[in-house]
Amino acid sequence: MSKVNHWVKGTHLLLDNGLLRLVSMVLSLSAAGLVIWEPTLFAQAIGGFGPVISPALIWATCTAMIYGVGFVPRRWYWQVFFTPYLALPILSYIMWLRLFPSV
Repeated sequence: MSKVNHWVKGTHLLLDNGLLRLVSMVLSLSAAGLVIWEPTLFAQAIGGFGPVISPALIWATCTAMIYGVGFVPRRWYWQVFFTPYLALPILSYIMWLRLFPSV
């Protein structure tokens, strides 16, 4: 096992928590459901689907879903790409904008 692989596995062990996985799953399902249910209202609430927020929303939703179901990629570079350390704050911020659009 390489040093990078060992480091990535060690940092992701900190997030190996069932409650956090449940929160991640709820956030990702909520975001996907809101986009599918009424995309225009969701876009208005978060400030529009721009060239930055759209890919960030898609990536964060997919990453939170991967993390939420408990899937751990084998290779370290996929673990870094699908890291919940970045996805959960992005998804939380987007959902915060949806819940409190005027703030």
